[in-house]
Amino acid sequence: MKKHFKIIGLFSFSILLFSCNSTKNVKNEKSSEITEKYWKLIEINGQKVTVENFAAKEPHLILKKEENRVNGNGGCNSFFGTYELQANVNRISFSKIGSTRMACLKPTVENDFFKVLETVDNYTIKNDTLQLNKARMAPLAKFVAVYLK
Repeated sequence: MKKHFKIIGLFSFSILLFSCNSTKNVKNEKSSEITEKYWKLIEINGQKVTVENFAAKEPHLILKKEENRVNGNGGCNSFFGTYELQANVNRISFSKIGSTRMACLKPTVENDFFKVLETVDNYTIKNDTLQLNKARMAPLAKFVAVYLK
């Protein structure tokens, strides 16, 4: 009888370990859709972003898996900080955002971009397009993945 309980216990424990590992893999696969990619800003607050909207570099962000770091450029200044991602429910938030303070000679979307990073609380991703959202409002910002060859 004790032998049967041991076998049942080992079997139950094995199933528990397998199910925990499967959930972890789904989360990692989901987060890899958004992390470690160069996301080029293509629209902000419903307005298309064009070359006239930035001074130095195209506005973009990169979410690094390591230490949940984010970096990028707002169109004139580089920025950096941290993010928190709950991939299973598509929640995202940014914090500790800092940036360089170079003077920009031409108007950019940078201030709007930084405000989006402060207010966003969720994201949607479809193919190579990422949208940052606040609640169920219209997307605050849209990005497209850029792959280096």
